[in-house]
Amino acid sequence: MGARYIELHARSAFSFLDGSATPEELVDQCAQWEQPAIAMLDRDSLSGIVRFHKQAGRKNIEAHIGAEISCEGGTRLPLLVENLTGYRNLCRLITSMKMRGPKGAAAATTNELTEYAAGLVCLAPAANRQQLERLVSIYGADSVYVELQRHHLRDQEARNQHAIDLAQSLQLPLLATNGARYDKPHRRELLDVFTCLAHKTTLEKAGRLLERNAECYLKSTRQMERLFADLPEALDNTVELSDRLQFRITDFGYEFPRYPVPAGETLDSYLREMVIQRAPARFEPYRQAARDQLGKELNIIAKLKLSGYFLIVWDIVEFCRRENIMCQGRGSAANSAVCYALGITAADPVKMNLLFERFLSEERGEWPDIDIDLPSGEKRERAIQYVYQRYGQRGAAMTANIITYRGRSALRDIGKVLSLEDETLKRLARLAPRWGWKDTGGTPTHLFRAAGLDPEHPAIRHFLNLYHEIQDLPRHLGQHSGGMVICQGALDSIVPLEPATMPGRVVLQWDKEDCADMGLVKVDLLGLGMMAVLEETITLIDRHQGEKIDLATIPQDDPLVYETLQKADTIGLFQVESRAQMSCLPRLKPETFYHIVVQVAIIRPGPIVGKMLHPYLRRRQGLEAPDSLHPSLEEVLERTLGVPLFQEQLLKMAMIAARFSGGEAEELRRALGFKRSAQRMKEVEVRLRAGMTLNGIVGATQDIIIQSITSFALYGFPESHAISFALLAYFSAYLKCHHLAAFTAAMLNHQPMGFYAPSTLVQDAKRHGLRVRPVDANESHWDCTMLGPSAIRLGLNYVNGLPQSVAEALIFERTRSGSFTSVENLRRRVPELNSRHLQTLASIGAINFGNHRRAALWETALRERPGGKLLASLESESGECPLPRMTPLERFRSDFQGIGIGMGPHPLAYERERLKKRNVTPAADLSQCRENAPVRVAGCVIARQRPETAKGFAFLSLEDETGISNIIVSPDLFEKRRNEILGYPYLLISGILQDPKGAIAIRAQGVQALQIEAPATLSHDFH
Repeated sequence: MGARYIELHARSAFSFLDGSATPEELVDQCAQWEQPAIAMLDRDSLSGIVRFHKQAGRKNIEAHIGAEISCEGGTRLPLLVENLTGYRNLCRLITSMKMRGPKGAAAATTNELTEYAAGLVCLAPAANRQQLERLVSIYGADSVYVELQRHHLRDQEARNQHAIDLAQSLQLPLLATNGARYDKPHRRELLDVFTCLAHKTTLEKAGRLLERNAECYLKSTRQMERLFADLPEALDNTVELSDRLQFRITDFGYEFPRYPVPAGETLDSYLREMVIQRAPARFEPYRQAARDQLGKELNIIAKLKLSGYFLIVWDIVEFCRRENIMCQGRGSAANSAVCYALGITAADPVKMNLLFERFLSEERGEWPDIDIDLPSGEKRERAIQYVYQRYGQRGAAMTANIITYRGRSALRDIGKVLSLEDETLKRLARLAPRWGWKDTGGTPTHLFRAAGLDPEHPAIRHFLNLYHEIQDLPRHLGQHSGGMVICQGALDSIVPLEPATMPGRVVLQWDKEDCADMGLVKVDLLGLGMMAVLEETITLIDRHQGEKIDLATIPQDDPLVYETLQKADTIGLFQVESRAQMSCLPRLKPETFYHIVVQVAIIRPGPIVGKMLHPYLRRRQGLEAPDSLHPSLEEVLERTLGVPLFQEQLLKMAMIAARFSGGEAEELRRALGFKRSAQRMKEVEVRLRAGMTLNGIVGATQDIIIQSITSFALYGFPESHAISFALLAYFSAYLKCHHLAAFTAAMLNHQPMGFYAPSTLVQDAKRHGLRVRPVDANESHWDCTMLGPSAIRLGLNYVNGLPQSVAEALIFERTRSGSFTSVENLRRRVPELNSRHLQTLASIGAINFGNHRRAALWETALRERPGGKLLASLESESGECPLPRMTPLERFRSDFQGIGIGMGPHPLAYERERLKKRNVTPAADLSQCRENAPVRVAGCVIARQRPETAKGFAFLSLEDETGISNIIVSPDLFEKRRNEILGYPYLLISGILQDPKGAIAIRAQGVQALQIEAPATLSHDFH
């Protein structure tokens, strides 16, 4: 019987541009070769080991862990983990070198290798005797193997013979590996692409940087036996070493931090005391139902030993309160009465009858997930830094975000490597994010044709093949938007850490799914732009009007808010401002807060794919009677008119109809997750049917309930999440309705956010009666400010190219010595302003000083470049500028170039007379047109949408001087007029007016580009 073989030196795409197969693909190939184990050693990284471990478990294969460590001098040292000590040392070694060196250029020193050597096995490259002896002194003779690889290369075999001689002289064992960098030979082409990207070159110029053949793939035992027929011991040693590697990734010993409680208290008793103290003020009235729920939750929390976790999250929230940082917990935590009592969440789950098991259950016995929304920006960063200070730079870290190759990034990188012309790449990149192929069967062939490329040409076909191969492979390691993992002791013994691009932050090498799979507790400190807007709006109202507003006491039955929502007058409002939301609001006609909860949740893939949207709307409009599927489910579905809209409802349906426990119901939700297998689905359905049959629910009723649960749970939106978002939607509507100036100023100060560009927000605010004053060097501050309840002043923050430091120097000088009187006076007093800054300020009318813009530009240019005798005759005796004033359209153009906002009338206002002759109806007048009438509208495209659920239909929002019109474009018309729809900022649409219950839209029949000599608002384009 021949020697068995185990690959102990494979590298995956998590080596980032140094491997071209996923961990799963390596494991699958190993399973195909019927090899019992495999080791994955990525370059300076353990980012892929959780995926590697999980797939190996599915295939019943041993997953050995290690890494290739970059060393000083440019060499790499493959290290394998033997035991828990070795794993911790490998994590600390990678952390030490990453944290010490510049990002992307880390290299381990000999001292670091020596300090973190225990428990690791070294696969020595054996370049020379001195190097090999040094490795033996570091790792010990029993933990150094001399590695041999055979890829049919003459110089490699010469090195192998030298290595064999060295190993024999030092009595070290030989180890055969193939140094696999991909699973199959054809993946070598993709590795060449990565090599070119890593070296910033093209395939044409890469030369000897590329692999000389395609031999670095995962080989079978028989292939390796043929390669090493003369060295069977090198193959036998792979099996011997594999047996020696006893570490399993589940054994790393993670422990959540212990919260410091007062003397005489336990974690459980202290949490109970904090909850009991705060509950009466939170639950009003403090009913028995709330007491019972709190008691139940506290018992489960104590049983699962989670009290410390709740106290730590509460501690972060308390820090935010002390520092006047607005915060609100959301997600499944909103289902918890304990979270509500502690002030972590804002909605009463007892009053809302929310399902606690969606958040936490005994059966699952896993860590809960609490998300905290914070104002984006500096205040959120203070909360993040508080966690670092509290638990140490090695005790807390942001979770990673694995950036993968998709659409535009894949096209650009492959195109560069293949030396595609820049103009062609730009055309492809422009089309890629705009629905290039999602509606054409999942292939990018249509995209290439639209860009003028022939998909049948051999070079383009090669491009397409590489494009398919690269999809979803890791590109680089980023950081999650707010997920933080904290640990008792040193987190760098659990997973390697590295510095983030942002100073003061540390990132661990696993993403949030990996952390969840391995039981690492994550607290999400998420930056939410609307939280910052609400906070600043309240501050501005207090400062300028002396009115103190507490969001907790805002009435939830304000008539103006509901009138605004019913009219879909929602530009700038949280969660309800999209075109789809605007089309739904007039039909749903929210009248209560819970209607807003439904509104937030119903425009989601779940209700649309699950065909729940239209039944709910018909029942809301009284066109259809509610039907709860079965009498036992009436209580669950009553609030949503018999239509299941939320995950919690689906879980309760399983608990009632099929006798599932709370934990089983949550397992059901997870089983119906994104990558669900047919086998798992079948098992779930069998259990559901068995439970319903026991309850006497059979036949067609059983089938309908099964369909509701299995087809919708994949997309279901949590009710707790919807409630948290609905609160913010209501608050934003209330503040916009009653405090427009403060709300608009705050919105403008926190861009980009939401669906609309600042210019659209300003146009909308003007239509609501707000006066928007331009930037003025003598009046503007850095931020936009209120001038009273009905006017705001734009800030210097909107001046393109003006640094904040220069703006603050201008404001300081103005405050210190008074207003500026001329361009020369400004230049002299604020030397930080250069000529480019002055030209921009002059072009937007910020430094006119009683004159007009061209005069300010003239003066700026004269001071910079005196005209001399040739131009002296052009100046009048008074020194006034001889140039004419700008026209209104020229001022609009200058404003757009200088601040991105047109301060004068909308460009369509100047075109209105001409448009009238073409029978174009203003957006505000569409409500006066009869349904099914032919109409024409024109405007600037401010949004383009083509969701996958829309079966190829596209939706446009056009803005004119009176408002916004919504356009529906059929798939055929979209393809016919693709260039106009995607390539022109102003369009003229002819079509048929539709008015289903006040949701006015135009079904387009014709699309024309509208030639207007004016800049356009940036369009928000998305799927």
